Amino acid sequence: MDTNLSDLTAQNVAQVVRDAIKDELREQTRKQRHAARMYAGASAAGLYGGAAVVACAVLALALVIPGWAAALIVAVLLLAAAEMMKRAAKPGPGAAVAGTTGTAPVVDEPPMPEAPPVVPPAASTVVPPAGSPVGPPPVTPPAVPHAREKE
Repeated sequence: MDTNLSDLTAQNVAQVVRDAIKDELREQTRKQRHAARMYAGASAAGLYGGAAVVACAVLALALVIPGWAAALIVAVLLLAAAEMMKRAAKPGPGAAVAGTTGTAPVVDEPPMPEAPPVVPPAASTVVPPAGSPVGPPPVTPPAVPHAREKE
């Protein structure tokens, strides 16, 4: 009887957790949908505002020159601006896009100080006599200059 009760309790806890996660995700999705609608509305308003500015420029030029010429001039200016932005977005022939060449970008970092070599423990417990060529030379730590010596 105990095993059935513990199984039911585990299932109930799992169901409660699933429901809580679903509710939280539903709330977050609702907020994100609202933000997406606001961005879409702002984009549409910006597009129509830009079109109105272009129409204003055409009408202002039409006061001085014929309307067809004013529209042609504004169109050529807009197409030239679009071409310049397109070229600015593309990397040049000598430039490589990060991540496509397989090499990491070069970052100027200060060099790390070299660590003293690690001496492995001797294979035997026999200590060679002093001055003997057997074994690694003693390692001395590098001298660190004091702040007073720099002045």
